[in-house]
Amino acid sequence: MHTIWKGTISFGLVNIPIKLHAATEDKDIKLRTLHKKCHSPIQYEKICPVCGEEVAPKDIVKGYEITKGKFVVLENEEIEELRKKTEEKAVEIMDFVEMQEIDPIYFNRSYFMSPNEGGVKAYGLLRKALTDSKKVGLARIVMRSKEQLAVIRVFENTLLMETIHYPDEVRKAADVPNVPADDEVSKKEIDTAILLIDQLTTRFKPEKYTDEYRASLIKLIESKRSGKAAVTPKVKEPEKNVTDLMAALQASIDRTKPPKKTTKRAAKKPAGKKAAKQA
Repeated sequence: MHTIWKGTISFGLVNIPIKLHAATEDKDIKLRTLHKKCHSPIQYEKICPVCGEEVAPKDIVKGYEITKGKFVVLENEEIEELRKKTEEKAVEIMDFVEMQEIDPIYFNRSYFMSPNEGGVKAYGLLRKALTDSKKVGLARIVMRSKEQLAVIRVFENTLLMETIHYPDEVRKAADVPNVPADDEVSKKEIDTAILLIDQLTTRFKPEKYTDEYRASLIKLIESKRSGKAAVTPKVKEPEKNVTDLMAALQASIDRTKPPKKTTKRAAKKPAGKKAAKQA
């Protein structure tokens, strides 16, 4: 597994040399943009709209737009110097908290943590301490020129670091338009909705869920590559628009009910034949 970062975890006076590995991967199918006429990949050049010249990487600087069309220019050397001052190769655990106190909206990316040289015992200590205390570590890390908050927890006997957003990076729910202030539904509607939820409740099995669009796209690509005629997958007919809320809930419950089991009764043999057989 590829190492993307090396450093240490520190809590109190304990330091654990670790490596970070990406815990997830993007499996989206990348499609190139081609010229329809000759199927050549389209290239995108960096052209200055004022000078009309192609701009080389060495001639590009960063800028922060303070007003429309007016920028504060930051040289690459200035940014790099600032990054070196703030970036310490350490994951500093500041606090320990209950996992359920952190809303999932804060979570960003996941990384596996493995012990680096000399860190096996301390790695095991932190893993055991987190497991027994049922707590997670709230840490700070500078990675890829950005300081981030992170949660350190145990996942399948491995330490896992999940970067989380700062509070000011999460937009306010109060700003979402058209959200009703009150629930204008009847008790019967609520009870029926809960019944539907109960019927659809199951244990979470991640292997049960697949990316149907990606699978269909792979089939389409394979059929074109092998010269076969592309087959259009069957699409489920859209559900009829049921405007009545109770009718929609009841129809959903009826659809999720398990099929009734039919029991076959054994046919009784005539008593006369049975007696004749025994004779």
